[in-house]
Amino acid sequence: MQERAVKEETNGTFLRQGSLRRVLPSSHKEHLFGRQNEDINKFYRIFHQEYVVLAEYKMLQSENLQGIYVIPSKESCLLWFGVIFVRNGFYEDGIFRFNILLPEDFPDGGHPKVVFQSNIFHPVIYKDTNELHLTDGFPTWDKDQHHIWQVLKYLSWIFYNFNSSLAHAVNLEAVNLYRNNQLEFKEKVKECVIKMLMILIQNYRIDLDHLYDPSPVDDKHYITFEKYIPSIHDSVRATMMTHESHEERIRASGYSWVSPGSFKPLSK
Repeated sequence: MQERAVKEETNGTFLRQGSLRRVLPSSHKEHLFGRQNEDINKFYRIFHQEYVVLAEYKMLQSENLQGIYVIPSKESCLLWFGVIFVRNGFYEDGIFRFNILLPEDFPDGGHPKVVFQSNIFHPVIYKDTNELHLTDGFPTWDKDQHHIWQVLKYLSWIFYNFNSSLAHAVNLEAVNLYRNNQLEFKEKVKECVIKMLMILIQNYRIDLDHLYDPSPVDDKHYITFEKYIPSIHDSVRATMMTHESHEERIRASGYSWVSPGSFKPLSK
């Protein structure tokens, strides 16, 4: 029998027996495949997250969100731009911009954040950060029960149901002023309404046309305003005017964000 040749490597690290194939150390293989798995998992997480955000945005179309407009940023699905037009109540004529910030691990993380772009004197809005207080409305964020459209309905609720919102107050100065001196409270609210209008038009004293200046934010999805052009907008306005009244639409469709007497969401 021919004796098998055994050649020992000069450095003595291992023996190569009867094969010319290159031996790949097991530690290197594990590192290589581990990195590939990490890349695949990262890609899947991003894909799944964007799909969930798209589904959240799609839900908004079936809800009765009067006077609220939102859109995810083109640069990041975790940042949404929004604006609310308040049509009556203490904050009537208010046009308030806000951002929705979703957690990095959305939908598995905690509460989204809603941060206004100007100071709003309201009991449920933090005075120092302009952030909407959400934890009384949503004590524990549950991805299976809670959705962004509910956050937006809650945002609307604090403006149109002011007295009820006092139970969620975090700005005690606003609460005390409202209870002790409503005239001064209304003046402070009017100030923040006018201030936001001035921000929107950039320089109220010069020309209202500044309302239509280019976006100050470098994002194609940032909400901007355009002049009314009859040839473009008249037909859209006519279609909107033919729809049933606001009250009828509320009764016929959409969900409230809570059940009467509770904070359980997704209720008829």
